[in-house]
Amino acid sequence: MADQTNTGSKKLVWIGWVLSVLPVLLMVFSAVVKLMKSAPVVEGFQKLGFPDNSIVPIGITELLCAVIYIIPQTSVLGAILLTGYLGGATVTQLRAGESIIAPILVGVVAWLGLFLRDPRLRDLLPLRR
Repeated sequence: MADQTNTGSKKLVWIGWVLSVLPVLLMVFSAVVKLMKSAPVVEGFQKLGFPDNSIVPIGITELLCAVIYIIPQTSVLGAILLTGYLGGATVTQLRAGESIIAPILVGVVAWLGLFLRDPRLRDLLPLRR
């Protein structure tokens, strides 16, 4: 019975890592595009009312949040930072009249991935007893 539980736990951890990598890849891609200051990014920032000189710092912040999140020892802090970053993105999208589904979904997937890959978090927030 213990072996079956251990196998189930390993599967949860693997699923958690897969789910965790998805938002990280998205955030890294988004950060790199910002750091390159591509024309669509500059246009998007202008449309949202952000000055051009905020593009690189926001890209660096995004990249740092993703790196802190993917490192197991700092993953909870990273998830909190990602939540703050994505909360800001959600409000920005809402203010601009754009869809808020993407930043909310990225945040949910990030926390779900962390929940599945970190047994300490599952112990802290049990879904059932």
